[in-house]
Amino acid sequence: MCTRLYLAAAATLLTAGCAGDPAPVAVPPVEPVTVEVAAASSGGACTLLDFGVIEEHTGVRFDVAAASDRKDTRTCVVRAEGATLPELTLTVTDTSIDVATFTADVQPKGAAKVSKLGRAAYRRTVAKTAKQGPAAEVGWLATEKRLVTLRWTCERGAAKADAEELTGKLIDLARKLDTRAG
Repeated sequence: MCTRLYLAAAATLLTAGCAGDPAPVAVPPVEPVTVEVAAASSGGACTLLDFGVIEEHTGVRFDVAAASDRKDTRTCVVRAEGATLPELTLTVTDTSIDVATFTADVQPKGAAKVSKLGRAAYRRTVAKTAKQGPAAEVGWLATEKRLVTLRWTCERGAAKADAEELTGKLIDLARKLDTRAG
């Protein structure tokens, strides 16, 4: 009899919790989380770039990077999401040229020489076109036998003076790049 009494009590307790579904609990909405991906994650010459360092030297925040490798040349293009300009392009090419060849054959006519950047370096601005604004360019022969170019292409409405100002910022950025790593 005791066993029957215990079984009846257990059955009553077990079924008592099944009387109805529990009331739903309100959960606050979750804000989407944005995770910043490093430029270096794109590979190629992007391994030499960091979005924070670019912003520190240029005042512009980029957040999209794309890389390309072709034979001895590695390239990286960085932009702000949703915008095609401005853009910053870094190109690194393995080379065997010397300073004299760089100065005679690579450095564009009219470009200004830059000191304390690699073995030889130049800076220049390029006039705007119908599709893009002017460009600022810094090129140098790195000590580890690499030809490196940083090119900033401005928005269509930018003045050439804006590009000229950017060449100084690109020189500072170029001095921060460890071209041995790419």
